[in-house]
Amino acid sequence: MEEKDIEICREIVKTIFKNVETLLKNQVGNPRAGEFVKIGADGTPTSYIDIIAENEVIKILENSDFTSYLISEEIGELKLGCGKQKAINLTEELTKKEKDDEVKFIFLIDPLDGTSNAIKNIPSFGMSIAVAEIPNNREATLDDVVLGFVKDYANGNYYEAIKGQGATINGEPLKPSNETEIDKITLGGFTKSNTDSVSKLVDTARRMRVLGSVVLELAYVASGKYDTFFDFRGSRIIDIAASKLIVEESGAIVTNRYGEKLNNKLSIYEKTVVVAAGNPKLHKKIIKIINNDDLDEIKSVGIVSRVDEYKSILFSLKIFETLLNKDIDLIIESSLANELNKLKNNPDLDNIVKDTMQATPEIAYYLNELNWDFDFKKYAVDLKDFNTDLAIILGGDGTLLRTQNQMKKQIPIFGINMGTVGFLTEIEVENTFKALDNILEGNCYKENRTQIMVSHENNTFRALNEVVIMTARPAKMLHYEISVDGEVIEELRSDGLIIATPSGSTAYSMSAGGPILDPKVPGFIIIPICPYKLGVRPFVVSNESEIRIKLLKRGKKAIYVMDGQLEKEVNYMEELIFKKSEKEVEFIRLNNKYFYKKVTDKLTEGGINIINRVL
Repeated sequence: MEEKDIEICREIVKTIFKNVETLLKNQVGNPRAGEFVKIGADGTPTSYIDIIAENEVIKILENSDFTSYLISEEIGELKLGCGKQKAINLTEELTKKEKDDEVKFIFLIDPLDGTSNAIKNIPSFGMSIAVAEIPNNREATLDDVVLGFVKDYANGNYYEAIKGQGATINGEPLKPSNETEIDKITLGGFTKSNTDSVSKLVDTARRMRVLGSVVLELAYVASGKYDTFFDFRGSRIIDIAASKLIVEESGAIVTNRYGEKLNNKLSIYEKTVVVAAGNPKLHKKIIKIINNDDLDEIKSVGIVSRVDEYKSILFSLKIFETLLNKDIDLIIESSLANELNKLKNNPDLDNIVKDTMQATPEIAYYLNELNWDFDFKKYAVDLKDFNTDLAIILGGDGTLLRTQNQMKKQIPIFGINMGTVGFLTEIEVENTFKALDNILEGNCYKENRTQIMVSHENNTFRALNEVVIMTARPAKMLHYEISVDGEVIEELRSDGLIIATPSGSTAYSMSAGGPILDPKVPGFIIIPICPYKLGVRPFVVSNESEIRIKLLKRGKKAIYVMDGQLEKEVNYMEELIFKKSEKEVEFIRLNNKYFYKKVTDKLTEGGINIINRVL
């Protein structure tokens, strides 16, 4: 933005701040100021004091000698200036073929942030004005914001930021905090229900403030009054547009909850979770805590692999050798250790390696010059005795399911796809060593997946994907009753029944016609397989519910299978009881936006594109 345009904006912003402050003096602490007027354009209640502030903003911009776009809390989106005013949709205006070249700026204004505080004369309320440049034939985003102004009406502080030129408070440079220890920080923030992941952060922080003004509290991060601030409710873009720029230009950092840059579109409806901190080191710690990713340093690793193909066995050795050189304590699953020892002593080893390299060019480089100078039996440990910081699993989904089922201790899992689809695995094999470097450096995410627990008689079992109930004899139908939380929802006959978790929604459940559930959805899917009844459809029920399945046909035994691994028998009038398991499965992820990409990549063509060099 040119210097003359910056000065134009500065002058009009100062006029707005001054006029609104004058009007508010008679309203602060006045009960009438809090009277409900209407629902604002953003869908939230509007008070009399909000209308007073916003009307003054509109009047000043409407009577200016230039035309601008305005996004404001109560009125919505306008085009105004030179004595005119018109309601618009900003994105449509910016992307239409015929442009209005007279429009100079986009103003994003929260006329009064901390309305409730102002009504009750609590000294934490202010005003925010951001100015964005007009983009060329696209929607406007936070990246287009070049000026940010915030006025703290309670104490008179004036914050200003110019993109690329720094940020000031009352003309003096802002200095954010350099504190990096969680137990010493001052934290400001807003939570919402079911945000248990922040409890550790709140409990560990030295002190916490909730002042009721996102605009000011973000600015406090820039000034060092706060070490960190977060809003888990989702802040409106009009609230944070100016403060975000002020934070960034001060040298502090503000992102979404995953540590990703904020670049939302400029709209009255747009919201985002906000996490800000005075310095990158503190911010990284906070991001890990609120995403439940605060993994301890990885000092020990267990390696598991499918043992029915050479490429997995050979590649596991390369991983073993690489991690050993990084001073990681290593163990190897017993059957893999046995296969490595067999291969080591196989007189045809050189040909096996050569053939495998030709069959799998994507990993051929890594199989060249493998080091076999190890006694693998010394590293062998049964799965049930694994007790490491991380378990690396080479194989497909079947290998992963089988492994996590047999491990007694809850160990974070990192899956490397050596199978066909590999929906639960994290990466394809060729990306292994870059991924391992990221994990060891802490650049990863921990994701917890729900398991389902099935109880039968005095036994309990767990499944990550699904439990399938079917007749013990092929081509026969089951007759059963389904109840949820004590209420019978169906009695029917079918070839079988699937009770699936969100993880299992992309497996057998999907093939049987069930919906795909995002892993974050707290539910279970009930799917009859080929039901002999019109109108029967899958059910999605809360994972806090108790599901009961009762066999109703005398003389017909059934079996139930957990994750395709464990099979048990159930008889006439016996019940299977399904609940959410207290034990979750922990996965290590490199990207928090992996799920829908996996759905597209893995399920479009069935994922069958791998040629194995089998034993």
